[in-house]
Formats: sequence, C-alpha cells, structure tokens
Amino acid sequence: MQAIHYQISAHDLHAHLFDITLNIPSPAAQQVVSLPVWIAGSYLVREFAKHLQNLSARQGKKAVAITQLDKNSWQIDCQAGKPLSLNYQVYAFDNSVRTAWLDAQRGFFNGTSLCLRVHGQEDQPQQLTLSKDGLPADWQVATALRPEKTTPKGFGSYLAENYDELVDSPVELGAFWSGSFSAGGVEHRFVVAGACASFDGARLLADTQAICEAEMTFWHGKPSKGKPRSTKNRPPHDRYVFMLNAVDNSYGGLEHRHSTALICKRSDLPRIGQSRNLSATDGYTNLLGLICHEYFHTWNVKRLRPAELTRYDYGRENYTELLWFFEGFTSYYDDLLLRRAGLIDNATYLALLCKNINVVQQSPGRLVQTVAQASFDAWVKYYRQDENSPNATISYYTKGALVALCLDMSLRQGGKTNLDAVMRTLWQRCQGGPMTEADVLAVLQELSGESYAERLAAWVHSTAELPLQALLRAQGVDYLEEAASLADQLGLKLTESGGIRIKTVLRGSAAETAGFAAGDEWLAVLPAAGKGQTAGGWRLNKLDELPLYVDLTHPFQALVARDQRLMHLPVRLTKGVTQVKLSASPSQQLEAWLETQKQ
Repeated sequence: MQAIHYQISAHDLHAHLFDITLNIPSPAAQQVVSLPVWIAGSYLVREFAKHLQNLSARQGKKAVAITQLDKNSWQIDCQAGKPLSLNYQVYAFDNSVRTAWLDAQRGFFNGTSLCLRVHGQEDQPQQLTLSKDGLPADWQVATALRPEKTTPKGFGSYLAENYDELVDSPVELGAFWSGSFSAGGVEHRFVVAGACASFDGARLLADTQAICEAEMTFWHGKPSKGKPRSTKNRPPHDRYVFMLNAVDNSYGGLEHRHSTALICKRSDLPRIGQSRNLSATDGYTNLLGLICHEYFHTWNVKRLRPAELTRYDYGRENYTELLWFFEGFTSYYDDLLLRRAGLIDNATYLALLCKNINVVQQSPGRLVQTVAQASFDAWVKYYRQDENSPNATISYYTKGALVALCLDMSLRQGGKTNLDAVMRTLWQRCQGGPMTEADVLAVLQELSGESYAERLAAWVHSTAELPLQALLRAQGVDYLEEAASLADQLGLKLTESGGIRIKTVLRGSAAETAGFAAGDEWLAVLPAAGKGQTAGGWRLNKLDELPLYVDLTHPFQALVARDQRLMHLPVRLTKGVTQVKLSASPSQQLEAWLETQKQ
C-alpha cells in the first residue's frame, strides 16, 4: 500500500509561509480532507485552518474543483483511485509549542498545523519529506519520526505508521545546538534553539539524563546490574527527542509519544560556572521541572490515557473529567522526581510544594469549581483565562497535584502501599492504554485494602477543602502559617511595569470590599478621610512602597484611575490572611517518601 505523502518546504521565510504538497495515491471519489482544530495535550479549539491559504488540487494535469464544507474541511471533486495532488501554504508565526513558526532564524511545526487529514485513510502509512530548498545552508532537522532516506543534516523522507503518529511528531528546523545521551538503553537527543554563548549544554544533558533514569526506575524498577531490562520492564519508547526553544520570555511544554516541544526564558538555561545548588526560585529549577513533567507524560497521558481519548477526534472538543489525574498527578511527580534524581534537596522540594499549596489556597475558585469540573471545562475555562478566572475556576494542574499528595500521604499513613505503587499497578492493569476513574478506585482498594470512593468524591468531585495539614503532619512535615504577601493580603493580582495595574480582584478580599476592579491603575495613597493630616498623599510606583507611606493597621485611601476617571477607594486590610510554610526534620518517613536514602 502506497503511503500518503506530504512534502514540506519553505515558501517564503520573510512571509513566514510553509509550502505543502499532499499526494494521495488512491483517493476516494469526492475525497474529503480537513485540518485539525486542536492539538492533543492542549485542550483548546485553536482553529489551525485559519492559517491555510491557496488550496488547489490536480489529478494528472487537470485542475480539480474544491468545495469548502465547513471551517476546516474541504471536498475535492476528484475521481476515485486516480492519484490526487493538493498544494497549499500555511502561515507560521506562532512562537509557541502548539502550532508552527518560520522565519530566517528558525522553523518549527506540528503536523496538526500543516498536514491535512485524508478522511478514510488515517490508518495508512504517512510519509513526510522535508526539503532543504530555500533554507540557510547551516540548518538541520530534529524530529522523532523514523527516517527513511535522509541527509546527514536530517533533510529527506520520514515515515509514520498512521496520521496519529505523523501529527504527534513535531519537527524542529534551524542551526540549533544538539547533544545526546542514553538512558535505560534508549537514545535521547536534546536540541536547543536560541541559546547564548554562556549555555552549559553538558550540564543540561547530565541533568536530563538523571531525570529520564529516575522516571524509568519509577515506572519499571531498577534493571539488574549488567543485564538489559526484560520486555515487561522496558520503557514504552525506543527513541526520544527534546526540542527546546529559548526565547526572551516564555515558558511551557507539550508532550508527544517520542518527543516533547519545550519553550523557556533564555535566562533559565544552565550557564557555565553556575552554582550546582538550586533553589525553588531559580529559573533553571523551573526548566528542569518542565522537562520532568513532559517526560513523565510519556507514560501518563500519551499511553495511559483517559478512555474518552482512546482515539482523538481532531474536528471537535474531546471531553474528559480526568485531567486532574493525568495533568495533576504528573505535576505532583515532576518536582518529587527532581528530588529523587538528586537535582534538588529536601528544602527546595518542600519550598516548591509549598508554592503549589499557596497557589491553590489563595484561589477563591477552589470553593466554586471541582477539579473534575475543571478538567471537563478546560476547553472553555482553563485555556481562556480572564480577570475573573481565579474567582470561578481551579487549575486541574495545581489542585490535581494536591489530590495526588493527599492520596500519597493517606496511603503511606495506612502502611500498606503508596501512590508510586498505584501508578505502576494502573500501568499494568490498563496495559499502558485507556483508563477510567473506576480503574483508579479499583487499584486503590486492591493495594490499600480499603475503599477510597468517599475520599475521591470529596477531593475530586466536591469543593471541600483538602486535608493537607493533617496528612502532611502525619508524614513528619510541619505545616506552618505566616503572614501572606501584601498583594495576597489585599487580594490583588497586578502588574508593575510603569505603574501598578490591577489584573484580578479576588473574591471576598479587602480590595473587593474597597471597590477595586480589574483594569484600574493604582496611582497614589492618601490618609483616610477625617484623619486630619496635612499631607496630600503619595505617588505609588510599586506595591512594596505602600508600608512606607501608610500605617497598614489603619484604613487608608487609594487613588485609582478607571476609564480616565479618578476615584478614591477606602481600604482596610483584612486581618489574618496567611500563607503556608513547610519544614521537616530528617526521618524515616521523610526518607521513604522522598527516597533520599537512595542518593
């Protein structure tokens, strides 16, 4: 059977246009093609077809008519069985991990942005040819697709088993840095675009290798010394590519079966001579956490996945209530596995965990939306944040991670098992494939000897507070409270570039009571009315200047500009607004959880 064939070339670097020729050896009569509206792992309809232009079709030398059926589908007025060729261009100017980019310095694309789906032939082999024409001489290729016939720099033809594999294999193009290492018998390649001369590539490779080995050990156990892994305990991937784009200011990642696309601040890259001691606030710590998160998805979501996503429907939203498990539990393990890999110490891990707890506890939306609802509503809420989102929604990443923490602490307290064992048993039970919440409950009961139905109902399907304090203290972690930051005491989220601009006013906060609104510019502070002071007030440039100008134990006035109108708002800070601080002394419980005894 002949493969569906896509030829990708640069149409115009400065116009940011890819040129795509799609050859269909044996089309159906009135063949339908479409471009996906979303990309797996990023739960938002992104309408990739808006960037497709100049679609034309030919059979032999004859032009064929095209009818657009809807926003992303076309019907080709062709004869059955006679080779059909389509040609079109795609505008590529989204410098994220989700779509496509092309300029004179770099190229990148996901197949969901460039490759039309041939309806009825999705399960046939799909061939991709990358052309060097029109590209700088020093450019090369990185992709996890299997090469068929390629040049030393990677240009040429690649083969995917089906359309799913084709669009799950992003492609990086450019004069990038490249390195490689082996982990668990699997060859891993790491490419970095946009790095500066101070970039320490050797450290990035060594630290990523430690992460990969820790995760393989987590899922499959340690191999016997000097012996290869058995088939049962072998990782599910035989190759892997990390593609990192370093830019001025961005952060994120998107998982794929044999690769991941990452983006980070250029300043987050490890630098030559940089200290090996990482804190929770270091940019490189965040980058390592991102790498750990996306690699964990190799097992948890790309293979072990929600039953509703057994087969992707690329033309519409694909709903599931299980993102709290697949994204949340991955978020729990990304920082924990950094500790187990020896890349951070106990104090740094607890500081990262503490940060997550505070993010959730300072989100009024946790009392409005359950984490299961947050999963289902990702398509319209999580990826479409506005000024009210923290008041009405909760993140399935952050609260899902705390659900995982509560399960882990509860299981360890019971003394029979832990969440690590649950994850491995789920992998075996579901054979690395579709999974339901019923599977989670069954494995919890099997390993712990008790039902977790009521706890999951409370922690996942209600807005009840999580029992974090009791469970952490039982594990030997002190759960302390201290005064929150000034912004949190006020209940504000803001930006401080050229002045103070209000982004969000949190529900029930001092700022809401005072009458602040999103979009306000906070200009100055003045004495409270009736105080009798002669001072006229103070210009406020940054929020941390506030205690310099007013006594925060007493009311004061804020001068704000809203829609060009000046307004005086009476402010009184709410007492008792706190944040969590975690600490722990060495203990057997702590070592068993963090596995520090293995270091």
